[in-house]
Order: sequence, then C-alpha cells, then structure tokens
Amino acid sequence: MNTRTLAFVAGESSGDLLAGHVLRALHHRVPALSTVGIGGPRMQDAGFDAWWQSERLAVNGYADVLTRLPELLWMRRRLRQRLLADPPALFVGVDAPDFNLQLERRLREAGIPVAHLVSPSIWAWRRERIDLIRQAVDHMLCVFPFEPAIYADTGVKATYIGHPLAEVIPLDPDRETARLALGLPAQGHCLAVLPGSRRAEVKHLMAPFLEAAALLVKRGLMSQVVVPIAHPGLKPMVLQAASHHPDLPLQLVDGQSHQVMAACDLALVASGTATLECALYKRPMVIGYRLSALSYRLMSGRGYLPDVGLPNILAGERLVPELLQHECTPQALADAAGELLERPAVLQQLQDRFRDMHLSLRRDTAALAAQALLDMARP
Repeated sequence: MNTRTLAFVAGESSGDLLAGHVLRALHHRVPALSTVGIGGPRMQDAGFDAWWQSERLAVNGYADVLTRLPELLWMRRRLRQRLLADPPALFVGVDAPDFNLQLERRLREAGIPVAHLVSPSIWAWRRERIDLIRQAVDHMLCVFPFEPAIYADTGVKATYIGHPLAEVIPLDPDRETARLALGLPAQGHCLAVLPGSRRAEVKHLMAPFLEAAALLVKRGLMSQVVVPIAHPGLKPMVLQAASHHPDLPLQLVDGQSHQVMAACDLALVASGTATLECALYKRPMVIGYRLSALSYRLMSGRGYLPDVGLPNILAGERLVPELLQHECTPQALADAAGELLERPAVLQQLQDRFRDMHLSLRRDTAALAAQALLDMARP
C-alpha cells in the first residue's frame, strides 16, 4: 500500500470545490502527499493529479444515466483496476454516490480504508442506500448537522465537519462591490438566473427561467437579468435560449456564479447546491426544477421529504417557493418571485433565517476533514 498517496473521486463542480479546499489543508500538513484520481480544476490547482475530469461524472436523472452508462461503467472499472494494482493509503469519495459507493465497496473489500465526504441524501430519498453505505464506507464526513444521527445505529462512523460554503461565502455579502465587478448598474433590481451546471438542467430550465425573467422585467420588478454560465460547454445552449429574448436586459457571465448571487436581489435557481449558496448570500429565491418525463416518473414516488430545496430542508419548513416539473412554468415562477419582492417583511425574515443558517454551518471544514483523513491514512 502506498502510504504517501490518497485517491479521490469528486463529482461535478460542488465536489471539486469542496475537495479543493480539503486538498490544500492536506498538503499544508503533509507537503509530500500525492493525491490522484478523478477531479476538476480547483483540485488540480491544489496539486491534484487528475486521471479524468470530474465533469465526466455529471448526469441528470435516470434518462441521462442510461445514455452515459457504458462510459461511466468503463471509467469505474478502469479506476478500480488501477487502484487495486497500486493501492493508496486511503480512498476518498466526494459526493457522486451513484459512481462512488459501488467502487468504495470493492476497494474496502480489498482492504483499502474508505472515507466518503458529503453524505448521500438518504434522509430525503433512497434510504435503501444505507445498506450499501454500511458495506462501502468506514467514515462518513457530513456537511449538515442533522446527518450524524442518521448513522448512529449503522456501524458507520459519522462526523459533522460543517459546510465548506459557509466558510467561503462572507457572512455579510457586498452587493455594491459585486455589481461593480460585473459591470452592473448600482441602482435597480437585478435578477440572477441559475439553471444549473448540467446540460440536461440547462436544457429543461433555461427557457422557462428566461421567460419568467421577461415577465418580471415587463412588470417593472426587475431591470437587469444576469446568467452565469457554469462552464464553456453550456454556452451554445444558453445563447440559443437567449436569442428568443432580444429585448431582455440580459448579461451573460462566464462562471462567477458567486459574484452574480452577491449582486442580485432575487434568484431563479435550479434545485441543488446553488439553493444553499443563495441562502448563504442571504438572497431570496424561487426554486425550480424539471426532469425528463421518464426520470420524473421514476423518481417522483421515492421522496421522503416534502421539500427538495436545501434551505427548506435545513429550516424544516417551506421558507422559499419550490416549483417542480409541470408546476415550473414561466407564469408560476414570475408570480412566486413577484410575491416575494412585494413583501418587504418576508424578505427581511428570510435574510435573518439565512444568517442563522449560515452560522450553524460555519466550521473549519477543510481542517476538520483533512485531520480525519490523515488519521485514517496513518498505518
């Protein structure tokens, strides 16, 4: 076993961001440490040797998985063979449970210690995964405070380490500075349109989000619309959707989603990590989501919680509107946004609740994770 090497597999942009912070903390403690596997640009900036890019793990719903399945299975098989041939001191799966858990089970059976960073959402749906987690994971590092209790009787060690975004995002975001950085007017109401980082998300959400934005501008509730494009591969899809709204006061931005959240007055946002980011930026939001008809039918009967948005789940109540599938229409999105904007007392209450949420999630996450991983990796 190579005691100087840790292997990581991080899925998508949020996993890459989290793992990047943890890698910096690891390399600060052990400069000679080698870290390899599947990761993205933030991990590579922290000294990671990426055999494949994490973007290749991005899928959205069952229909997308079916088309990508041969490639994903090939990648997992090749990675498993490579890691078994030269075992690392520790394997760390960062999110991406559909890809990681089966891989982790096989590696753990071969005697490689396994940590998993970011608990799968077994509290929301797919509770049957707990049996696989028990077989696959030695130590679950949890980013939400309610999660360790879920593992109390499973035999899986679970530790709350806080959420890394609560450290990265300032407690009091500066709207004026963010607008200046983006070249936006200091005055007027700005709408952030955040359709997700996956191709399927942009395909299903970009059109209704932009149509809702046009309605809000027409009603005089918004004077500027900004869309951060998560990565270059999505730009043609965004441009195509934007071409149907030539009169919309629209600005497209490459990346910089955090700047856009800081600059905006309200966001239309896809369900996922971006909803938590908006909450940490203390910005009101309307959550929308659409899947293919097949994916929605397969998933709709498996939910355990009434809400899908992370701010609502953490609060234990519906703080912000959620419009899913057939309810995610331009009219409904614009109406929900307009209702929020026209209720100043509700907006202030949201800001207060989001601040409390931010404080509850703020820990030295990277340091806590790095220490837990090094403790596991030591012979």
